[in-house]
Order: sequence, then structure tokens, then C-alpha cells
Amino acid sequence: MALNNPYSVYKKNSVNYASKEQLLLMLVEGAVKFIKIARQGILDKNVKVAHENMIKAQNIYYELMISLDEKSAGKWAVSLKQVYDFIIKKLVEANIKKDVSIIDNEILPLAENIKDTWEQAYEISKSGNPL
Repeated sequence: MALNNPYSVYKKNSVNYASKEQLLLMLVEGAVKFIKIARQGILDKNVKVAHENMIKAQNIYYELMISLDEKSAGKWAVSLKQVYDFIIKKLVEANIKKDVSIIDNEILPLAENIKDTWEQAYEISKSGNPL
């Protein structure tokens, strides 16, 4: 009988019992993390690490795109979908070219801004205070 790693159990439970808002926040935080790992992979000339992590980040943004409810959120959702699409296209470009400057100048600032915005929205939703 294999013993469960306490961290693995915690991680699994945190995802299984997370609210929609917490899951969204985990996704955007994960995307930033994978982008940073991919960036370091490029710097280290580790093509495999760079590629795998750019794909992980792309997959997160695809998931975020399909989770948008354009009927309820309207123009806001359409605009956000366009931002996610832009990030995906830039991730593909950076992956093909293995170009850190695309990550540094175009992808990472935008991804971190999105993460920060969702973190603020999550904190506001927890407090129950409207903007």
C-alpha cells in the first residue's frame, strides 16, 4: 500500500474543493508560472522545458477562453477573449522563435496584469464589497 504524499493530498483537495473563483485564480497563477518556467528554459537553452511550459500556458488560456460566458458578460467577455487569444498567438510565436524578448515585452506583463486583476476581483468578491 503506497502512502500518499501530504503535499499531493493537499493539492488535490485544494482543487477539488475550490470555488469557481479560486479555480480561475489558480489557472491564471499557473499560466504566469508556466510562462516564467518557459522563459528560463529558453535562457538555459532547454528547448524541451521551454516548449512544454509554453504549451501548458497556452492550454490554460484556451481553457479560460472557453469558460467565458459571452451571453452574460457581453462586450467584456468578448474583449477578454481577444486578450487571451493575443496571448496564445504570442506564446506560439515565442515558442517557435525561442525569443525571450517576446515573453518579456509582450506576454509576461499582460499575463501578470491579468493575474493581478483576477486576484483583486477575487478579494473583492470574498469581502462582499462592491466596487
